[in-house]
Amino acid sequence: MALSMGIVGLPNVGKSTVFNALTKAQNADAANYPFCTIEPNKAIVPVPDKRLEELAKIVNPQRIEHSVVEFVDIAGLVKGASKGEGLGNKFLGNIRQTEAIIHVVRCFDDENVIHVDGNPDPIRDVDVIETELIFADLEQLERKLQKLERLSKSNKKLLPQIEMANEIMTLLESGQPVRNYEKFDTETCRELLTEMSFITAKDVIYVANADEDSLDNSNENDYVKQLRGFADERGCEMVKLCAKLEEEMVEMSDDERHEFLSSLGADESGLDQVIHKSFKTLGLMSYFTAGVKEVRAWTIHRGWKAPKAAGVIHGDFERGFIRAEVISYEDFIKYQGRENAKSNGAMPIKGKDYVVQDGDILNFLFNV
Repeated sequence: MALSMGIVGLPNVGKSTVFNALTKAQNADAANYPFCTIEPNKAIVPVPDKRLEELAKIVNPQRIEHSVVEFVDIAGLVKGASKGEGLGNKFLGNIRQTEAIIHVVRCFDDENVIHVDGNPDPIRDVDVIETELIFADLEQLERKLQKLERLSKSNKKLLPQIEMANEIMTLLESGQPVRNYEKFDTETCRELLTEMSFITAKDVIYVANADEDSLDNSNENDYVKQLRGFADERGCEMVKLCAKLEEEMVEMSDDERHEFLSSLGADESGLDQVIHKSFKTLGLMSYFTAGVKEVRAWTIHRGWKAPKAAGVIHGDFERGFIRAEVISYEDFIKYQGRENAKSNGAMPIKGKDYVVQDGDILNFLFNV
């Protein structure tokens, strides 16, 4: 399972710089989170997880495999994009299939960087982008409704879906995103959401691209404070970073990066925070497999039971699931490996109803 994040924002907000920090790292040493660009507007990024390195010290595998996140970047959107202004609307289809949205917002002044509306205003800028996303969803829903109404003449079972589609249209026309729909979690709505891939149904993480001084929490500028307050009101996550510094950190060694982040009072880079908050927002976590060939992280949703978790490795693991040998990450480290954990009673055998926990080291037994 690969997490996919769509990046949106106005032109000149630092969106491309953030994306370039991702793609630029493909030339860095493996320890520096190498990224693999698979298309000009896509990048596959390993999920930073220090636990993998600790497991590898014990197992000494041939390789380490991180979970990954796919970032999809589109051209900057401008006011009127849904009506053909600018270039961004041509690429909105590229982010419909992503799981969540990264909304980059300019939170710095720089007379050398032109702002499309003259000056930064985080709340206004967010509203411009979100309005265009609403218009894009509205246009798609109008086409869908026309089709449903034609088909309903011979299929009355479609009437509940038509009623729901009309309710969502009313919501969009009022300027609200699909995720605010009161029946969002109903089965009928989930079916419609799956088919339509509404952009405004996706969770949003706001990224405040700030100046270097504002990285110090005691010295945040008003732009960052405004965006933070806005995100809090929405119940959304926000990450503060300086895109230029993120690019510079790609070139640093592990020790240099650690020292630099420590000087800023931070434990991890802004991009790492974006990835980790993406996992949190979408209810994802990782379990591990650890052997001499590889130590590997596997991404699943929180609450998944053992057979379904096994299925991300291979469908046969789920279909033929018998049981799972489970060691918590803490016990694996404490007992320095599988055999010692087993001999100390720290490797229980779990069945089909076991709910996998974050950091579990699992070995699946199956038969097909």
